[in-house]
Amino acid sequence: MCHTVTIAGSGESFRVGADESVLAAALSQNLNLAHDCKSGTCGTCRVRLVEGAISYREEPMGLLPEEAEAGYALACQARCETDLVIEAEVQPALATAPGRQRAVVRGIRRFSADVTHLTLEVPDLDGFSYLPGQHVSILMEDGRPRSFSMASAPDGNRFDLHIRRIPGGLFTDGRLPGLSEGEGLDVELPLGSFFLRKADFRPLLMVATGTGLAPIKSILESLMDDPDCPPSLLYWGTREPSGLYLHDDIAAWRARLPEFEYRPVLSRPGPGWEGRQGYVQDAVLSDIEDLSEYAIYLCGSPAMVAAAKGRFIDAGASINHIYADSFLFEHNR
Repeated sequence: MCHTVTIAGSGESFRVGADESVLAAALSQNLNLAHDCKSGTCGTCRVRLVEGAISYREEPMGLLPEEAEAGYALACQARCETDLVIEAEVQPALATAPGRQRAVVRGIRRFSADVTHLTLEVPDLDGFSYLPGQHVSILMEDGRPRSFSMASAPDGNRFDLHIRRIPGGLFTDGRLPGLSEGEGLDVELPLGSFFLRKADFRPLLMVATGTGLAPIKSILESLMDDPDCPPSLLYWGTREPSGLYLHDDIAAWRARLPEFEYRPVLSRPGPGWEGRQGYVQDAVLSDIEDLSEYAIYLCGSPAMVAAAKGRFIDAGASINHIYADSFLFEHNR
């Protein structure tokens, strides 16, 4: 049995078959609802149920109990039990349609013992662009993707990646150490729904752990020297000082970002560290009691993203203005 889903506000509607998810049906009918992983993990496809009922074959990992209680659902896993009215984000048109390309290595250098700065160029794409915060998939010989966020603002057909070594990783421990400048890699790009919402003029609260800094860097660099840039606050959490591989560079961003603040946080600082200690989400909440006015971008470990989302909602954050990207490292081995 088919059901009709209507998007509140716009009045757009689409039909959903008995064996389809809400997201799959929308995409098949050229309605580009926000989405990313399609597996119920990232939470990007979150919608709010205004009317109607849905069910899941399995409870999705990416939906917090607080979100479900507030009437939210994950479109990639939700099946219609009735006709629905939903509040949902319809994505803007992508700067460049995703596609497979041949990229060339233009730079390799070490940021730290376990983080590599890789610069790639896509020579066959003239004026290549992407939305700040999106990612690229590097395709292995068997076609399996290894996904990494682009760490630079769109500029020509080059982009940077911050790649953390995963012990035993097929790409990070196998292919990457032997790469040299001039070599080619098959890639698919641009991908992902974690990107700057330019129409949202709220102050920006950016929270990252580890190489989750990469898409945050892309977003903030895209706002540099922009007179309309909103105030921005970056919390970057790592275990040890060596994990702050761009510490000095970020401190210099204040010259090009109006009302920018940077607050590094270490969970295992060791002797000599005089800055913030503990978990990055705890540092945010100790500084800001009410998060209701912020657009919040979270990127890093799934544990941080899940903990931060739940606690930030308790602190008044708008569910509709939390944008998250979890790094599932086991998928990038």
